[in-house]
Amino acid sequence: MLEVRWLGSVNYNDAYELQHRLFNSRVSEHLLLMEHNHVYTLGVRGKIENLLVDASTLGADVVHVDRGGDITYHGPGQLVGYPIINVPTLPNSTPEFVFKLEQLVIETLARFQIEAFRNPGFAGVWVQSDNFKLCKIAAVGVRISTERSMHGFALNVAPAMDMFDHIVPCGISQFGVTSMSDLGVIASVDEVACVVAELAPRILGFLHASFFGVSSAGGYILNRDVAGPSISLSREVPETHIANNRALDRRLASAGVSTAQGLAISSKKPEWMRLKTSMGEDYRKLKMTMREFRLVTVCEEAKCPNIYECWSQGTATFMINGSQCTRACGFCHVDTSKPLPLDRNEPQRVAEAVKSMGLEFAVITAVARDDLADGGISGFVATIDAIREMTPMVGVEVLIPDLKGRSSSLQKIYDSRPAVLNHNIETVVRLQRAVRPQASYARSLRVLAGAVDAGLTTKSGIIVGMGETVDEIKATLRDLWSVGVEIVTIGQYLRPTKEHLPVARWYFPDEFVQLKDYALELGIRHVEASPNTRSSYHAKDAGSKVAL
Repeated sequence: MLEVRWLGSVNYNDAYELQHRLFNSRVSEHLLLMEHNHVYTLGVRGKIENLLVDASTLGADVVHVDRGGDITYHGPGQLVGYPIINVPTLPNSTPEFVFKLEQLVIETLARFQIEAFRNPGFAGVWVQSDNFKLCKIAAVGVRISTERSMHGFALNVAPAMDMFDHIVPCGISQFGVTSMSDLGVIASVDEVACVVAELAPRILGFLHASFFGVSSAGGYILNRDVAGPSISLSREVPETHIANNRALDRRLASAGVSTAQGLAISSKKPEWMRLKTSMGEDYRKLKMTMREFRLVTVCEEAKCPNIYECWSQGTATFMINGSQCTRACGFCHVDTSKPLPLDRNEPQRVAEAVKSMGLEFAVITAVARDDLADGGISGFVATIDAIREMTPMVGVEVLIPDLKGRSSSLQKIYDSRPAVLNHNIETVVRLQRAVRPQASYARSLRVLAGAVDAGLTTKSGIIVGMGETVDEIKATLRDLWSVGVEIVTIGQYLRPTKEHLPVARWYFPDEFVQLKDYALELGIRHVEASPNTRSSYHAKDAGSKVAL
């Protein structure tokens, strides 16, 4: 199956690392569609002298990459496609693959009444400008190794064309560069991405495919002969009622979710969502321990429905780096006021609490601290070290934020070797901006992919009931499986306050069973799925089973 994903704006480094993990995993075939930040990329045979200025003065990065070709530019307004698919080693397989990518772009442009063609002897897709000058409108640069492809094409929809003036594009000086916009075609990158997604399965030779993306423009699950009727994708955003002018409601509406259709916060929970509270001795003892050591738990801050069960069993998730988060996710009840300075003695107090409680397994999470240079990762490392020094046999799971994709911070936590590294993807790709506007689906996959490559047991979680479809959940599970995630949690969203996302619907218990079965059939090793499942639910059992 070809998994087509329209990911919107993605930092180039996140995309590069994600490509490598999908390339190395060899368990899936993906076509990733996205836009990038301003970046110049230099292929393995590229010449730095073809970069004519200091890129930093333009607000652009320079990245050396392992594809063919010379130098090219990526940036907003340009659609980039990365096919990570199997390419059998046969005579002429590489030029034939390049031919298919060029054909995909040519047929996409034809949908917008642009006549494009190949230029013999030069890779890419070309057009004639109004003054009959031959211009490149799309670059193609690939790497094929061990019968697997990476990198792909970059189609100029409406980028800042002056960014090309600072390079010799693709090392070719005798031709110009143009865009769909320069040719008088007004189209969004979203519209063009949907056309590429529609055409790709047939042109790349897939009988089965799926497409899901950041827009509400629709998607598909394809199971048909490629000679059959073409897919027809709607690129119209469905009309949604905006309950008020909050940014949250506007983001939901842009994703095709109407807050007016959500369940009122006063709605009675279904019977299967009602848990018995049990404030027994173990619960009270743990609460006293937390107060004694002046510690915060995410159980309390996020109003977890399992707090009584977990605490009664002597299990808790410690939240370090303060209790004020620098992000404002639409589902989360954690405080978002200005963060306080870090408490340097906190790691030691967590370690003392773990020893005092006699824990065999500790879960450490934190608020997002985008105000800190390292994203707060030093707190995680110090806490892991303190626990290991005081109680060496205790297993430690960390639930980390995305750290804005900082490679140095991510490497520090990978090098600390937690028993389990958890980072929640939270929701499907379409709802990412509505649910967690400062995060990224691609970046979350990149964080998880890096943990897998570091040899760590890796875990992620999905919240359902925020407006997604079951097919989108299954696609997210396939993406997690594709990067090597071994443990997944799936639970029902509960609205903390009226200021948060509404519950779109309640999932029935048997639906969680079906999602669990689907994930296990994919190859994900352990799945916790139930209405009240949360990230740390049965964390010790999950970590122990996967470690066997």
